[in-house]
Amino acid sequence: MTQVATDQLQVWVDQDLCTGDGLCVQYAPEVFEFDVDGLAYVKGADGELRLAPGSRVGVPEHLRLEVIDSAKECPGECIHVVRGSDGVEVAGPDAEED
Repeated sequence: MTQVATDQLQVWVDQDLCTGDGLCVQYAPEVFEFDVDGLAYVKGADGELRLAPGSRVGVPEHLRLEVIDSAKECPGECIHVVRGSDGVEVAGPDAEED
């Protein structure tokens, strides 16, 4: 998995599957936040929530493990972490297991 270590990662949340559990917000509050609807959304470096369905943001280098763990632990299986270069999912419900 050396490719994952060097590639820019992006993350998005499928709100249709979000259970509002909040693990992602606990793991990486710089990346995930609840909106008034009680669902988790990603937010950009500017701190603004990305409310459009499928909106992606870059994963800050220092939060890579937290974001990947949030995707793996999410009870709703709604967090998708993908490589920016080719869109391959590295963590989340569509990731290939190693």
